[in-house]
Amino acid sequence: MYEEDKRTVLTLDAGGTNFVFSAIQGCREVVTPVRRAAVPDNTERCLEVLVEGFQEVEKQLDTKPVAISFAFPGPADYEHGVIGDLPNFPAFRGGVAMGPYLEEKFGLPVYINNDGNLFAYGEALAGTLPEINKCLESNGSIRRYRNLLGLTLGTGFGGGVVTDGRLLTGDNGCGGDVWLMRNPLYPSMTSEESVSIRAVKRVYQELSGKDATQLTPKDIYDIAEGVHEGDRQAAIDSFSQLGRVAGDAIVRALNIVDGLVVIGGGVAGASKYILPGIMDEINHPVGSFRGDTYPCLQMEVFNLEDKEGLTAFLREKDSTIDVPDSERKVPYIAHKKVGIAVSALGTSKAIAIGAYAFALAELDREK
Repeated sequence: MYEEDKRTVLTLDAGGTNFVFSAIQGCREVVTPVRRAAVPDNTERCLEVLVEGFQEVEKQLDTKPVAISFAFPGPADYEHGVIGDLPNFPAFRGGVAMGPYLEEKFGLPVYINNDGNLFAYGEALAGTLPEINKCLESNGSIRRYRNLLGLTLGTGFGGGVVTDGRLLTGDNGCGGDVWLMRNPLYPSMTSEESVSIRAVKRVYQELSGKDATQLTPKDIYDIAEGVHEGDRQAAIDSFSQLGRVAGDAIVRALNIVDGLVVIGGGVAGASKYILPGIMDEINHPVGSFRGDTYPCLQMEVFNLEDKEGLTAFLREKDSTIDVPDSERKVPYIAHKKVGIAVSALGTSKAIAIGAYAFALAELDREK
């Protein structure tokens, strides 16, 4: 959508430990990223770091940027650029008007959103969604997808929804959030308690009986792969349980969104063990008091990371049908289907492209 656009936007990947500043033009990074240590416990110094980082990036540009756009953790009033009470950023307690502050410093419009939203937007515009549509086109299909559910599996469970090229933000900036969905394994808990880094470590420790406090999800993945000492089955099952809870959230969301699903985030590297759990949950039927059983989704869901799954997804069952009392024929798309894939862009790149595209879309809308 913006691949040939000449406008440049300053971006930021804001983590709890590091801030990585960059600039995007035409959906491509055009500078050497600048890395600065985050200062979560000092408001003044944190804001100074933000200014210094963007200034360093701006020095690398030949033309003036048109906006600043980036993801920052919530809770926040993203529409007005105010960051709220973040558990990992005590300096922001009570709210900090970060967006307006940066607008004053740089004389540019500033757009802030959460990483789940911008990840989904990047994947919808330049990642999974256009890639799948190209595959469908090359296979002679008339079907095209316009909607996407993006999920990030990492420190937390993030999400975002794009419908027909537009990011769903919601009236309260909460559109697409999945972390607070009810946990099917622990109904009094959030889904995030089973879909996060801490969940993988907790479940591995519970199943193996071994201390996992010093392990990372990569360590547990290596145990599952058999290249790191530990309880291999417990490692596999820890990712599978995450997949089942994520799958429950996906089912609930897909009944509203009806689109492709793309997964990113640090834990998504273990997708070979997560996706089977997701698919098991998606394929679990539901019923009625009459004794009827139904699929929990109206559409068939395919694992696009599996060769057979991708082949089956691309194989069309659709046809044409005659118009009564006419010589016309019309397409009949009788096979309802969606697919689940892992981000090919990579989470950070997808978020950066999403931030870039979101800024340009807002600028164009405001004209």
